[in-house]
Amino acid sequence: MVIVPVNNTIMNSVTYILYSEDVNYCILIDCGEYKTLRPILEKIRKPVKTVFLTHGHSDHIYGLNQLLSLYPEVKVATNADGHVEIQDSRKNLSFYHGYPFVVNGYKVLNLEDKQIFHFEGLATVEVVATPGHDSSCLTYKIGKNLFTGDAYIPGIKTVMNFPRSNRALALKNTAMLMELEQQGYTIFCG
Repeated sequence: MVIVPVNNTIMNSVTYILYSEDVNYCILIDCGEYKTLRPILEKIRKPVKTVFLTHGHSDHIYGLNQLLSLYPEVKVATNADGHVEIQDSRKNLSFYHGYPFVVNGYKVLNLEDKQIFHFEGLATVEVVATPGHDSSCLTYKIGKNLFTGDAYIPGIKTVMNFPRSNRALALKNTAMLMELEQQGYTIFCG
């Protein structure tokens, strides 16, 4: 499996493309800036099958509408709170950044803690609920890799002052993710 980080120029978030030469599709972890993502997708020439969201904040979803216009069959995977957030500009925080948007009309994939998804020839994705930074926070365990979004960024204190943040859960889940990192997992943060 190849992991390609895509650094978004707006708000410094990161999208990850996961693909294999032997598989005719790719999956994404988050979908930030589409203008930066599109040339890389065109280069690898694999349609996107699923977008796994680490949470529903605008910097992790703002390229979804453009992506869905080109790949309408893409499944958007997040928990119930995440699906609510991406359909509400105040909850996804885009309203407060002066560019309110929502994501509607997409194929819903509802996620829960400990679910496992198999992508034949590519990856097995295990969902780990990591609320705290936001109620929709999910981490994805893929092999010895953890895609943590903003739930855990090594060396940076987790932001816990958003309306849907929970300090106690953030501290608990940060400790859990740090322990996994100490066990040898590689962190891919948002």
